[in-house]
Amino acid sequence: MSQISPFLWFDDQAEEAVNFYVSVFDNAHVGKVARYGEGGMGQAGKVMTVTFDIDGLKFTALNGGPLFKFNESISFVIDCKDQAEVDRYWAALTADGGEPGQCGWLKDRFGVSWQVVPAELHSLIGDPDPGRAQRATQAMLQMTRLDLSAMRAAADAG
Repeated sequence: MSQISPFLWFDDQAEEAVNFYVSVFDNAHVGKVARYGEGGMGQAGKVMTVTFDIDGLKFTALNGGPLFKFNESISFVIDCKDQAEVDRYWAALTADGGEPGQCGWLKDRFGVSWQVVPAELHSLIGDPDPGRAQRATQAMLQMTRLDLSAMRAAADAG
């Protein structure tokens, strides 16, 4: 079967972004770095692409110039086992110019969108009791970084 892998277009920060991502995620590493040659689309010797891997998912980062920018229509979801993991990823990805968004969404300093969510979120907002689900959802809608204990408390408040 063919494999699908994300391809990320950066202006000129591909290598910096890849180094950042492999520092954030425990099971990540840099792969091959390809450089522009003479007569290519970029300056000879500059990084063209960098491959990297996060938890077995292969990515490619390209220094393609300023033509395209990231937006929220595409994001990467991090399903976190607990609040500590949510807090760790949230802090790392919003550091140094990252921007918090609503409901667990954020943009890192490179403009890439992420959703940092506790695995329990799905059972809270999908609770078979519609009142619990609605209260948990309403609590979530008021948050930037998701707070699992606050969502549980809201669900139980009925």
